[in-house]
Amino acid sequence: MSEQTLFNVAVVGATGAVGEQIIRLLSERDFPIKSLKLLSSARSAGTKIPFKGQELTVEEATPDSFKGVEIALFSAGGDVSRALIPHAVQHGAVCIDNTNAYRMDPDTPLVVPEVNIDQISGHRGIIANPNCSTIQMVAALKPLYDRYGISRVIVSTYQAVSGAGAKAIDEMLRQSREILDGNDPKPDILPVASLPVKHRIAFNAVPQIDKFQDNGFTLEEMKMVNETKKIMGDDSIQVTATCVRVPVVYGHSESVYVELKQDYDLGEVKALLADAPGVVLVDDPDRQLYPLASEAAGKNEVFVGRLRRDLSNPRALNLWIVSDNLLKGAAWNAVQIAEYIAIPQA
Repeated sequence: MSEQTLFNVAVVGATGAVGEQIIRLLSERDFPIKSLKLLSSARSAGTKIPFKGQELTVEEATPDSFKGVEIALFSAGGDVSRALIPHAVQHGAVCIDNTNAYRMDPDTPLVVPEVNIDQISGHRGIIANPNCSTIQMVAALKPLYDRYGISRVIVSTYQAVSGAGAKAIDEMLRQSREILDGNDPKPDILPVASLPVKHRIAFNAVPQIDKFQDNGFTLEEMKMVNETKKIMGDDSIQVTATCVRVPVVYGHSESVYVELKQDYDLGEVKALLADAPGVVLVDDPDRQLYPLASEAAGKNEVFVGRLRRDLSNPRALNLWIVSDNLLKGAAWNAVQIAEYIAIPQA
């Protein structure tokens, strides 16, 4: 990256699961960094984090933390983003926000680079990272939308506990050990830490991710509905979702039914997906090859398989989509956006 402009970068939520992955990717990708500022809550301030042979000290994130910062990657919760991003923008930073704070703001681009990178040019200092479950789905649907058009999507998700944070992972592992030891585990966190009723996640499937809305859908489900339309730039697409938490550590899986506006050739669909940026086709039923969360974990791509024509609708397609929710679903998508801002495009 010779002759390249270097940037003052900040990572907010540096000690969280997504923040850790962002820092790792910035290092591995040799992002053009002049200085890197690691920010977190007061509780985590003082933590030491290695970065390219150095040991950086995490600082408490405050409104004054962004003086001189040019690119800020936020992954510390919506309340933090709402409180601090206006200050960061005022100081001149371009903010890439991995929370729900600005996703549906009409003035904020909601970006998946493989789908709508052109939207970045319209930012006003904030670019939103979509929800993890939405990102992987639209990455797979985009080539189908471009070729055939899409009228309807029905998606059921099987989402990893890492999407609820490190404490949720610990809870699942603890509960699993307790059940195997013949004990009755006590749930403390899932499905929603802020709600009074808790349900066991070990050896279970919980059909609630985030809080229920007045229409009976959860906030996670409504994110998928609204974000899909915004990212695809098409409010006519009908989307319905059921989001389920399952006892998997890393990797969200999705069963997706798609109604296309035109008839299609299944071979052509497979070719489109095989050639799509950021997508890996894993679809060989005779050899029992299809995407698995265990194999997607730790990888940046979106994996697609189990492609088959629907039995009741000749223009409908069924597929299975899997991706690491902390990487493509969060950290990698954010770093891709940062690279587009920082590195001149050919």
